[in-house]
Amino acid sequence: EVQLVESGGGLVQTAGSLRLSCAASGFTFAGHSIGWFRQAPGKEREGVACISNSGGATYYRGSVEGRFTISLDNAKNTVYLRMNSLLPEDTAVYYCAVSRFPVLLTTATTYYDYWGQGTQVTVSS
Repeated sequence: EVQLVESGGGLVQTAGSLRLSCAASGFTFAGHSIGWFRQAPGKEREGVACISNSGGATYYRGSVEGRFTISLDNAKNTVYLRMNSLLPEDTAVYYCAVSRFPVLLTTATTYYDYWGQGTQVTVSS
């Protein structure tokens, strides 16, 4: 059974940092692109960042570029999202998801097949 488990969320003050983890079981990330998404209350889910299967290519939405970093550790079968300089508007439930495509530089949700349960990130002002 394919499972994705996110962790690392929490409450942080503006300008603080968090590192989210997404651990996979039941399959390996090798051969798949992985994305991070978020959904704030009353808003649609939006893509935050994605990384290709080799980790050699990444994509970020404009509002997080330069503040967030996505990385992949194939040995640990884990994807990370390092979030620095957090802002209140980053508050959301963050999800990781896996695509069937090995190199995918888009966070359009239609291309992602397996999703985790999410982890809450709250940034206080």
